[in-house]
Amino acid sequence: MSEAAATPGEEFREDARGAGGRVLGADELAGFTALDDAASVRAILLTLVPLAAAIAAGAWVWSPWVVVPAVLFIATRQHALFILAHEAAHYRLFRDRDLNDAAGRAIGAVAGISLCAYRVIHRLHHNHLYGPQDPDIALHGGYPRGRRYLLRKLATDLTGWTAWKTYRYFFGSPAVNAVTGDRARPLDDTSPALREAAFRDRRSVIATQIALPVGVALLGGPEGLVKYVVLWVLPMITLLQALLRLRAIAEHGAPSGYGSPLVAARTHVPGWLGRLCLFPHHVGYHVEHHLYPAVPHYRLPALREALQRRGALAAVEVKPFGETWARVYADPPGPPGVRRA
Repeated sequence: MSEAAATPGEEFREDARGAGGRVLGADELAGFTALDDAASVRAILLTLVPLAAAIAAGAWVWSPWVVVPAVLFIATRQHALFILAHEAAHYRLFRDRDLNDAAGRAIGAVAGISLCAYRVIHRLHHNHLYGPQDPDIALHGGYPRGRRYLLRKLATDLTGWTAWKTYRYFFGSPAVNAVTGDRARPLDDTSPALREAAFRDRRSVIATQIALPVGVALLGGPEGLVKYVVLWVLPMITLLQALLRLRAIAEHGAPSGYGSPLVAARTHVPGWLGRLCLFPHHVGYHVEHHLYPAVPHYRLPALREALQRRGALAAVEVKPFGETWARVYADPPGPPGVRRA
């Protein structure tokens, strides 16, 4: 199939609310939405090679002095892989739709996530930002909630309980609005084709999650299986969940308003440590991403410059993570959140 494109019921809508007439025309936007397969290959290699090296080092040395930092680093690379799956969910990883989805499915399957189910869920986030159908409010809604609340949530992430709830949701468990009691499932608002693709994805994810430990046990015996659990499963179900929460809060927590992405989202331009841990692959350009979700990650910095020249980003917050963190710690209540059933 040729260049990736969304069909009705699968699309991610542009959201230029609040930007007035200071947005890009179709001809200008075309240069930003053009896909560069070589750029995506580089991003994949820059994620996979360090990830494989960390896993190999931890498995080979098998000492706490190596395994502990390896697990920490592996979680950051799992997060980077998730961002690449996010690109595939937006049809922005490769020009060819089949290749785009195959790569996204492979990345998602090893992490226990269906690409197509995530595409459905993430589409709701984009198309209903901070509305009652936005499933991501479960992570970022209601802030600031105070220091104790956030630390309690992060502690829950580190127990693996958040991963369990997330996987249940990806496999059909409803999200429940804490105020209205409304129950929403991730496939309620999507095209029949994408719904069927999500069901197929779920089966392949289950098969992958069975095949991986079985294969490792056959090749490496009990010792190999222990190393697989420690070096892959443990960071995935604990540290990765905390990173995902912190990034979601940084992007949307305690916003200055709710009427448009200009105020309901936040852009971060981090240093090397922020890029390593929370904002890999330019995901910190989050306002720009919501304005134009068809722009691939490697063109977001240039998109930001173009929008700034037009004066379209005057209301946008560009914050160091430390300032965002301080705001999240404050006490005033925000909009109601969503809890997992």
